[in-house]
Amino acid sequence: MPQSLTAAPYEKSSSGYRCITWVLSFAAVVVFANLHALQPLLPELSRSFALSPLQTSWSYAIGTLALGVSLLFYGALSDAVGRRNVLLWTLLGMLVATVAITQVQSYQSLLFWRALQGFCLGGLPAIAIAYMGEELSKPALLAAVGYYISASSLGGISGRVLAGFSAELGHWQWAFWPMALLSLLLVLLLWRYLPESRHFIAKPFSWRQALADNLFHLRQKVLLLTYLIGGLNFFIYLNQYTYISFALSTAPYNLSSGWIGLLFLTYLTGTVGSAMSGKVSKRLAPPEGMALGILIMILGTLVTLLPFLTGIVLGFFINAFGFFLTHSLATGWVNQHASRAKASASALYLVFYYVGASTGSFYLHPFWSYAKWPGVVLGSILMLLLTLWLSLKLRPFIAAKAA
Repeated sequence: MPQSLTAAPYEKSSSGYRCITWVLSFAAVVVFANLHALQPLLPELSRSFALSPLQTSWSYAIGTLALGVSLLFYGALSDAVGRRNVLLWTLLGMLVATVAITQVQSYQSLLFWRALQGFCLGGLPAIAIAYMGEELSKPALLAAVGYYISASSLGGISGRVLAGFSAELGHWQWAFWPMALLSLLLVLLLWRYLPESRHFIAKPFSWRQALADNLFHLRQKVLLLTYLIGGLNFFIYLNQYTYISFALSTAPYNLSSGWIGLLFLTYLTGTVGSAMSGKVSKRLAPPEGMALGILIMILGTLVTLLPFLTGIVLGFFINAFGFFLTHSLATGWVNQHASRAKASASALYLVFYYVGASTGSFYLHPFWSYAKWPGVVLGSILMLLLTLWLSLKLRPFIAAKAA
């Protein structure tokens, strides 16, 4: 047996733990900043390329769609060739795509590079926690995962805010130069400081086994319902931000991309919602907690109809709390009910999650075309009522699990 396989996992007091935690947390910030940087820029893109909101939303959606699809691939690939190798090469690909976006001259070129960027961005969420699980002790792992998840949320917020204000300095493409510099710094830090795997054992790359596991998960009603809840909730939640960006960029608000970017600070209450999921689960079964989160989202969506900007902001604060409460409970429910291949069961949840994010704008567009933001509110509530019903369909599995 190689000496590295007999080495003890890194403890919280070790330099290896600090390197892993801070490099991968910084990676989460940069990856999710790159993924979401384009969202507050959509109104400006619409003007620059003379596109409708629906056409413009493709530039954002194609990145999340490519990321979602990539999650089916990277886990099995890293099982065969190593976690660190896949992380390094995918982040290098992200850097190349981000630099290319600063130079695009056509909307078609932007779509190509966003798709490639999204596909490369998937390497981190597919692999990071598996790498940490192999290299860290259990107490160290719990702490590291907490930092990583918080950094993911911070990246989504900071990327939008930074991109919004960077674009105000000139052209919308200026927003991607800070992203490119951060991406370059990340590649260098990961190459230099992320420890080589000491406990990784290669497995043969098997599409057949991966497909069999995913089909098995989809045939489990308890998992399929949860996948649909997670995907359809993000389907609505993320794309509400897309259409409110267009609403706020026109009269009577006429906000710039920088001020629109600040709206994404409402994500911060999502951190509270995630943190409270544990307390909620002590009082309510997870499906009931998911239903509570969805009801909170419906309330927040209705509050955005108040005819002043602070009402919209308040509504999105409420929305974020409800969404992340449901998302956290759904994630744990999948892990609890997957009877085999738990890693692929969780990855499949993320596939539904990101594919939902990438397609919601197409569902909401007819409502926007008909009645602008009030129409989006109507379309959102109709879909949230569906996910509420799906969450109640999970209630029989509470008793089954307890038995």
